[in-house]
Amino acid sequence: MESMTGVVLRPIEDADLDGLFAMMRDPVAVRMAAFTAADPDDRAAFDAHMAKVLAAPGVTNRAIIVDGRLAGSVAAFVMDGDTEVTYWIDRALWGRGIAGRALALLLAEVTVRPVFARAASDNAGSLTVLRRAGFQIIGTDVGYANGRKGDVEETILRLDHATGA
Repeated sequence: MESMTGVVLRPIEDADLDGLFAMMRDPVAVRMAAFTAADPDDRAAFDAHMAKVLAAPGVTNRAIIVDGRLAGSVAAFVMDGDTEVTYWIDRALWGRGIAGRALALLLAEVTVRPVFARAASDNAGSLTVLRRAGFQIIGTDVGYANGRKGDVEETILRLDHATGA
């Protein structure tokens, strides 16, 4: 995938899994994301989940590389007939525009529309990334969030048009 201001997407490799596991168990990031694995410290569950999603047809799962370093992951997948996107950025790199650039690259690759996204309603950073990418808020839902051990309001967003990376 071509670079956009230093951000490159490529297929996730086995060598990325240790780094992704470390990012996805960061307590601050887990709380912010809210809707996470039941036990972020369970490596066996992480490995099983990654093996499943990396082998699943119709899932586009990419490593985000910034200046040659793993910075996170971004993915598109189908849930209940709808294509959804998700991303995870190393907390040390938050606030640098990486999520927005990675999402734009993914949306250029995954051209199905509409595409949906969800974020905890108090996750202002993620909601900003999604709105800047053209997603529109279409509603909210409340669900149990492992990252907070309780019910959390989630904002649901939809993108209807093609975007350019």
